[in-house]
Amino acid sequence: MRSITARALAGLAAVLVAFTALFGAGGSAMAAPVASAARSVAPAMALPKVLKVGTEGVYPPFSYHQGGQLTGYDVEFMKALGNKLGVEIQFVEVPWDSMFAALTSGRVDVVANQVTKNPERAGLYDLSDPYIDTTGVVLVAENNTTIKSLADLKGKRAGQNLTSNWADTAKKAGAQIVGVDSMDKAIQNLRQGSVDVVVNDKLAVRNFLATTSNPGVKIVAETDDRSESVLAARKNSGFMPELNQGIAQLKADGTSQRLYDKYFDPKAEPITDWKMIRDNAWPMAWAAIKVTIPLTIISFVIGLIIALGVAVARMSTNPLAFLPARLFISVFRGIPVLVLLLLIYFGLPQFGWTLAPFTAAVIGFSLNVAGYGAEIIRAAIQSVPRGQWEAARTIGMDYRTTLRRLIIPQAARTAVPPLSNTLIDLVKSTSLASSILVVELLRQAQIAAAPTFKFFTLYGLAAIYYWLISVALSFAQARIERRVSRFVA
Repeated sequence: MRSITARALAGLAAVLVAFTALFGAGGSAMAAPVASAARSVAPAMALPKVLKVGTEGVYPPFSYHQGGQLTGYDVEFMKALGNKLGVEIQFVEVPWDSMFAALTSGRVDVVANQVTKNPERAGLYDLSDPYIDTTGVVLVAENNTTIKSLADLKGKRAGQNLTSNWADTAKKAGAQIVGVDSMDKAIQNLRQGSVDVVVNDKLAVRNFLATTSNPGVKIVAETDDRSESVLAARKNSGFMPELNQGIAQLKADGTSQRLYDKYFDPKAEPITDWKMIRDNAWPMAWAAIKVTIPLTIISFVIGLIIALGVAVARMSTNPLAFLPARLFISVFRGIPVLVLLLLIYFGLPQFGWTLAPFTAAVIGFSLNVAGYGAEIIRAAIQSVPRGQWEAARTIGMDYRTTLRRLIIPQAARTAVPPLSNTLIDLVKSTSLASSILVVELLRQAQIAAAPTFKFFTLYGLAAIYYWLISVALSFAQARIERRVSRFVA
């Protein structure tokens, strides 16, 4: 039995070493653009040749997708700024509530997503001169007659991005903040009655009202304060003198005003559901083929390899084997997979380990699968009667032969159904990868829905794709079950 334990420990150690190496290697009238105010927060430092710019991608008309391409006022402004300064702009799409975590961890160099200038942010980040200003509006359901101004928000539920300046405005007015990921989801919650009010950027809200048929909401008031939008970088980055110079040049040569006239003239026509389906069916299917399915397969295979080693160690009588195995199972079954993904992707860079989004997702999902899979495999092996081991020894079978020819075929019949359920659950769990910048099936649906607010249409299409993948896996499960049953009397 000690030789069995030794093999299990050696296998488990090899897997852990490989993962350690992987971690280490992962490496009313519209507001016009405002005048610049010269300011420098740190000694000048040359901008990198490739400037990684964080933007939301689901916040029209500032940052959204059209025809499969990222566009919007902020996007085009940054492209023009890059051309002016001679640097390449690389956009990184990040959910708003993760935006500053991405900035702090080095995932992006600059944030361009209607970042509002305020003293708190100025103390934490380098902020540029304002490149546009606007005001906020109070948005309510069209049948609401009780909220007419900010003064009426006391005790009301306001759907807001938790880290946005508009959340602070609503909170100061006495509203109860209900956190949402983006403005489109805030408005959807408002239409459904889940929240009472939304306070958000006037330009963004006017764009929504102009491009949405039967919006179901209305503007009842404007906020008293004006919002100055700036670029944000890590503290003491040294980027701001050069960025401020570029912003001033774009205002002086008319680029800023030209972009303003292009994006803030609300004349866009609403789009039909069928056109949304025609335009997005293939991009969403491709996201499933290119990302969701490979992410599922790779994570499941790696997770099973780890699970097998942990399961054997868990069955050992050696405390040096079964105690770490028990801890592993407890930890990775107990931590929500979303929290695990955020820890790996945003937390590890603070210790010098920076992983690509897909790699971080694979590690997170693999560890989650391993935590559950280890117990499934252990239970399956232990379901084989002990007499089978003893009978094998009496006819001269060694451990490996017994395991390969006798135990595994019988255990597989027991393990396949619950492991298949784990695999199908993993397919659906991959939707969480969008939180760490992986553009999989659900993220593609979110990108498509943001400019049009066609949530039911596009999320329904995503649900159909997930269902089809699950059906295919169920057929595969049935075939595998029939195959392994042939080896068992």
